[in-house]
Amino acid sequence: MSEIILMSDARVAAIPVEECGEPLVDVSGALLVDGRKKDSGAELHLRQGVLDRLLEAEALLSDGLRLLFVEGYRPPALQRRYFEGYGDELRAANPDWSADRVRSAASRYVSPPEIAPHSAGAAVDLTLADVDGRELDMGTPMNANPEESDGACYTGAENITEEARANRAVLGKALGAAGLVNYPTEWWHWSYGDRYWALMSGAPAALYGPKDLDPS
Repeated sequence: MSEIILMSDARVAAIPVEECGEPLVDVSGALLVDGRKKDSGAELHLRQGVLDRLLEAEALLSDGLRLLFVEGYRPPALQRRYFEGYGDELRAANPDWSADRVRSAASRYVSPPEIAPHSAGAAVDLTLADVDGRELDMGTPMNANPEESDGACYTGAENITEEARANRAVLGKALGAAGLVNYPTEWWHWSYGDRYWALMSGAPAALYGPKDLDPS
């Protein structure tokens, strides 16, 4: 397996942000939406450019397949709560770990708040579904962490079935063709326009930085 660059890597934080000002838009009606992360409604939003690319990706899928959207935008305060909470779990389970090791390990599953693609409206958690909205086998439940899945949540994991591996390949081929990049510790996490995307795609700067959702 090639090197995995984590969100906590200094190379990610070093990417400049040239905020383009693109709005956050509601994806309802444009994509098939799953309700498992239903919260305030903020999670149904993405930057317009990300939504446009998801629609491009969906058009590349075979007949009978659709993208199943689960979560997009995540307010910065919520992202911080997720990151700190997972860090607390890791610290309790591994009391001998240094603060840097806890931060690095936590970033396999939750991005540090200051660079989190979700808080920029740049990232989406999604999977594949059939025409009836039933999820395809992707090897693990969405949001399975590395500990509980024995690493099977990693996109290139070998401890999954051939069917799951093939389904991940179908998802990746379509999203990659539309310009999104995957976070390789989470098969379901794809982004466009954020710092991680810029680093992995060779772009000189991110297009989107952390953003608050307009309450209107």
